[in-house]
Amino acid sequence: MSLQQPAVTDASRVRPSRWRPVAVAVFAVALTAWIVTIGVPTDPFQMFAWMWLAVIAWRWGSPASVHLAFAKDWWPVFAVLIVYLYSRGLSDELMGTTVSWTMPIHVDSWLTGGQDLPTQYLQDALCGEPCLRASSPRWYDVLFTTVYYSHFVVAMTLALVLWVRNRADWAAWLSRYLVMNVAGLVVYILYPMAPPWLASKEGYIAESLPRLTGRGWSDLGLGGFHVILAKVGNPVAAMPSLHGGIAMLVALWTIHRLSSPWRWTVLLYPVVMGFALVYYAEHYVIDIAAGWALACAVMLAVGWWERRRGLAT
Repeated sequence: MSLQQPAVTDASRVRPSRWRPVAVAVFAVALTAWIVTIGVPTDPFQMFAWMWLAVIAWRWGSPASVHLAFAKDWWPVFAVLIVYLYSRGLSDELMGTTVSWTMPIHVDSWLTGGQDLPTQYLQDALCGEPCLRASSPRWYDVLFTTVYYSHFVVAMTLALVLWVRNRADWAAWLSRYLVMNVAGLVVYILYPMAPPWLASKEGYIAESLPRLTGRGWSDLGLGGFHVILAKVGNPVAAMPSLHGGIAMLVALWTIHRLSSPWRWTVLLYPVVMGFALVYYAEHYVIDIAAGWALACAVMLAVGWWERRRGLAT
């Protein structure tokens, strides 16, 4: 999947207005108020609206045709994301495929030599006693929860910055991002799989593995976000982990595009994301590994396709 070239020339040709700082400040205040009172914009409709408003603020004073270029360029992207969102929610029902419960338990157990699952190790070491999502969080829970929720904004924020700065890179990045989501959806339909917290809840794992997602943000006055975001998607769309996979895709894209030797430090992002996902009982280790492998495959496959079509930059 490769996007066509966008509708207008690079943003560097758009003359900034002297009112841009004021417009950006108003946008920042409005977005902050929305997040605090309503929640993080995670669905495609809210994301589209807020990203468009961000561009309008950044290009304040530009002709209407410049602002309308955003809708012209982005509507196919959000159409795909909307189809993905609603199809993902029904992925285990589209073909009536039996949900897998035990395979990842056996694999993760094998990784620890037949002992406790990695999630249980981490929760025993880090969560506290008793281990509950509502119990007092530790300082690192703020970090892990922030990294977890970054999944909902990092990829699209990167896309927005690239759209403003370099349209060819924008098309290349979104091609990879959309292929990643569509490939994940296909696997969810063919192989629905339950995450650790749900397997524990249903008795497939003897030990209690609570879903800890959201711990830490209560200290920041944002503790309700996990409730909003937990309703997004399908609880048995767990293999591969797109949280882990897209974090790896961001890292691989950054490493590929930058030349600084420090670019390799971005690999900490998928590592910390994977750690948080296993600790919070959102995913097994095998889910993370599958997500990372899918990210590598997407980078290679889309890169090969672009070179074949003469689109590589």
